[in-house]
Amino acid sequence: MSTTTDGLMLKPDDLSPADEAVLSVLADGRVTAPYASDETEYSLQYVRDVLTRLTEHGHVRKVYTGLYELVDDPREATDDH
Repeated sequence: MSTTTDGLMLKPDDLSPADEAVLSVLADGRVTAPYASDETEYSLQYVRDVLTRLTEHGHVRKVYTGLYELVDDPREATDDH
């Protein structure tokens, strides 16, 4: 059973401060969870949880074991959708 929630994209109001911080790091390029944790000062496990959530919603893609990239930034969502 898949836990992917494709099609259920997050909206800006759905984002936590941690989501926003991780997205900001991802906007600069591919990251690992430890790197994002260091850059955001959130715990490694919390960053992993954020990356998992963003991946499940289709905003982030896991390109290789432990390596993530931004696919669709939910902070840029418009009310028209």
